[in-house]
Amino acid sequence: MKKIFKALDDPTRRKILDLLKDSDLTAGEIADHFDMRKPSVSYHLDLLKQAELVVSVKKGQYVYYSLSTSVLEDIVTWLMGLKDSEAPSSDQAMSD
Repeated sequence: MKKIFKALDDPTRRKILDLLKDSDLTAGEIADHFDMRKPSVSYHLDLLKQAELVVSVKKGQYVYYSLSTSVLEDIVTWLMGLKDSEAPSSDQAMSD
């Protein structure tokens, strides 16, 4: 979970995830949306892969990146569980 939150902490990586929600893209296509060198984009993609937020598939000479929806669903489920857990009322917290 730590790798996931580290990956999500960076605005560039969040934008990459946002780009991938619409379609699978190559690293070059992703890089076209940023004012940075392709090795920097590859670094961000590698961190997203390590966090299992994106997956890559080689098709011919290109590698396509896509969202790993199962991990994203797990995160949402976990966060919803936090939201649904009952917090102690202020009266209970004061008496402890």
